[in-house]
Amino acid sequence: MTRDEAWELLCEHTKGDSLRKHGLAVEAAMRHFARKLSENEETWGVTGLLHDFDYERDPDGHPQNGKPILEQAGVPGTIVHAIQSHGDHTGVPRVTPMEKTLYAVDELCGFVTAVALVRPSKAVRDVDAGAVRKKMKDKAFARAVSREMMLKGADDMAIPFEELTSEVIAALSDAAERLGLAGTAS
Repeated sequence: MTRDEAWELLCEHTKGDSLRKHGLAVEAAMRHFARKLSENEETWGVTGLLHDFDYERDPDGHPQNGKPILEQAGVPGTIVHAIQSHGDHTGVPRVTPMEKTLYAVDELCGFVTAVALVRPSKAVRDVDAGAVRKKMKDKAFARAVSREMMLKGADDMAIPFEELTSEVIAALSDAAERLGLAGTAS
């Protein structure tokens, strides 16, 4: 599956700009880690882009009910499996580096985005791992984002949480224009 085909599939099932941008953010983080780990950047990027493609239409059945749609669209099995494994509720084990990375960056991309958007500059470049850690202590801030999942993701990747956070910030900074996280003009 090409990146363009994945984008079409995402847009067919996801009409909201916010969830599309989340897909783009996770794609950027996945591509970043694929380069870092010498993995297939296209495969990892498509995985990140499509991971929540069915959430808007079927939040209670996500991602299990989306599996047949992905298979029918010709999405490779490795990507389908990674998408199925990115939530704890599915019971699908995360084994490969791609699966573990998707789990680790999914919630964190959303949280880093939220931290950036409350900055005066609204720029992800003005976020650091310390700011993310501090906001995690505020249970009212981005309350839907699981702090436990973010920490577990770093553990599963066997890297310190601050390092994972810094890498995600770097990935989102590289894609800041596309994500609406480049900030406001001074």
